[in-house]
Amino acid sequence: MPKKIVRLYDQSLALLTDLYQMTMSYGYWKKGLDRKESVFHLFFRKRPFNGGFTVAAGLEYVIDYLENFRFDASDLAYLATLKDTENHPLFEPAFLDYLQKLKFSCDVDAVPEGSVVFPYEPLLRIQGPLIQCQLLESPLLNLINFPSLIATKAARICIAAKDDEIIEFGLRRAQGINGALTASRAAYIGGCHATSNVLAGKIFGIPVKGTHSHSWVMVFDDELESFQTFAECLPTSCVFLVDTYDTIEGVKKAIKVGQWLRERGKKMVGIRLDSGDLAYLSIKSRQLLDEAGFTDAEIVASNELDETLISELKRQGAQITVWGVGTNLVTAKDQPALDGIYKLSAIRDPGGAWKYKLKLSEQMVKVSNPGILQVRRFFSNTENVADVIYDIHSDISKGRQIVDPLDPTRQKTLKLGLESRDLLMPIFRGGKRVYSLPSLAEIQQNTKKELNGFQVGIKRFLNPHQYVVGMEKSLYDLKVELIHNIRSSTSHAYVIAPE
Repeated sequence: MPKKIVRLYDQSLALLTDLYQMTMSYGYWKKGLDRKESVFHLFFRKRPFNGGFTVAAGLEYVIDYLENFRFDASDLAYLATLKDTENHPLFEPAFLDYLQKLKFSCDVDAVPEGSVVFPYEPLLRIQGPLIQCQLLESPLLNLINFPSLIATKAARICIAAKDDEIIEFGLRRAQGINGALTASRAAYIGGCHATSNVLAGKIFGIPVKGTHSHSWVMVFDDELESFQTFAECLPTSCVFLVDTYDTIEGVKKAIKVGQWLRERGKKMVGIRLDSGDLAYLSIKSRQLLDEAGFTDAEIVASNELDETLISELKRQGAQITVWGVGTNLVTAKDQPALDGIYKLSAIRDPGGAWKYKLKLSEQMVKVSNPGILQVRRFFSNTENVADVIYDIHSDISKGRQIVDPLDPTRQKTLKLGLESRDLLMPIFRGGKRVYSLPSLAEIQQNTKKELNGFQVGIKRFLNPHQYVVGMEKSLYDLKVELIHNIRSSTSHAYVIAPE
């Protein structure tokens, strides 16, 4: 059976947008521009966390949003209450009638979740009626930016931890209910093994794990009694939090209860450290556990962890086997947003020729790319070599010269014989989904497979290797031509698509 998306909201989300999307769409409708066909691309400009890669996530909920896109009666009633500066209705009733009948009919192409992507590469390409494409800008950015950021952060943490288990611990610090659930799902895509968020476990099927808190220990008059009682209640799931009062003494008490469990044919799963010098305490704890015969007991660590601290603790020989990572993961604390962008790149009258467009800026980094774009990844054996951004109407087989979009002096010709694949896949055609949804476990495996296809240098945390991404030469030349047209004459702010 095809996979079914578990919906987080039952109501219409058509108004999950910014007001200017509505007012622009009203203007398009009022001037008859709604019949124009357009192409928009969603991409980002900067590598998050100053890293070497980004993991794409959020597509499943983009699909859910688009399949359920509609303006219901309550949406239209609310829009009817909006007033302009002279206290007149902001929107004509006829426009609201138009919205009531509006049905999603666009073509959508996207990179699958778990794909490794880079700046300026389109993650989504939307082609269809101008009003529809315009209305989708804000919600699509909302649905892609945050999960891609968290999936990337999780992948970095998993790289730092190597073969150790990672539990996402961030529910209490996440940005609201939806932020917590989105983060749990994205963290799993990035490689986390489990979550402490029980609702995320229910909704997404992510394994749930946890220990107990300091309050459990503090309820009892004696720490040993607290561990003993916990073992009596949950004899097959005992991970004791040992740092409420004195960590080393707490470990010794956990060992006593562990021996009690062992006498009854049960197993102490491990201990958890949540404060102090985690390297020293884990080494000392490992020594005590091993001496008592608990060589397979896990040492779980938490306390404001991230990829940098985990790497440093491992360098110091910390004997930690499970890492509980919370705040710094689910909030992406060192970079709270991915700078996702959604730009118009082509427009035409029905049946006419495409006019390619770009947004110009004094800063080259903010000049968008024209065309109807695809990304082709070239690889040799199992290692990726370069990504090429190209226009679907160009014959990329005729030349493999690529140009750095920010520095035209940096050009590269890809050698012949390389294998290749296109990254953007068909998701919707004429508003109907043509894409089969993978399971969350399959998406997580895709992330691992994707990361394994890149040399280790791009996965460094400090000064990572810059993977080669360039514009196909004819597309770059077309972009330069369009820039010249715009700067020389406002009446030619476009170029016609290649035949």
